[in-house]
Amino acid sequence: MKKVILTTLILAFAISCNVKKEEKGALPDIDVDVSADMGELPEYEVNWADINVGTTTKMVKIPKVIVVMEEEEVEVPFIDVDMPGEDKMERTIVIEAEVSGNEHDLNIQEIRATDRRLYVISKLDKLDTDLGDKTMRVQDQIELNAPDLDVVHIIIGERADNVLNKQYRYINSMNDLSEKVKKAKIIYSK
Repeated sequence: MKKVILTTLILAFAISCNVKKEEKGALPDIDVDVSADMGELPEYEVNWADINVGTTTKMVKIPKVIVVMEEEEVEVPFIDVDMPGEDKMERTIVIEAEVSGNEHDLNIQEIRATDRRLYVISKLDKLDTDLGDKTMRVQDQIELNAPDLDVVHIIIGERADNVLNKQYRYINSMNDLSEKVKKAKIIYSK
């Protein structure tokens, strides 16, 4: 029994550490009349693994996005909405989408109004140019001079899976607009 335990212990240490035998061992002497002398187990010096934890510097690929904003004078649509007894304010309505796979175009197609809400309907079109493993942001905008109204953005096209795109409603076609939006008055059409 002692041999089995000793062998198991030796195997367990031998798997994960450096074992150096220090002294020769001897098994107990046994008489036939079942008397035994005390044996002596071998002594071992155990050198455990030396483990160092820290950091190292490695060259890895990380995504970098460089956006260059340049100011240019361009024609942008302008909508002026007069509501009786309401003060107007000028603001820019911007629609943005982040795409991958291929380049895309994003254009505001229509704005519909009902009660105190504007529905900005844009179309996201996939183009032929391959982006590889990069992502791209596309946007369109329109200038609005109107009372403070709620704005709901609806994009016709395929939603890319990222945080920026989750703030808008996505549909497959104009036929998928809700009845409330379909009945709203068109105040702008491209």
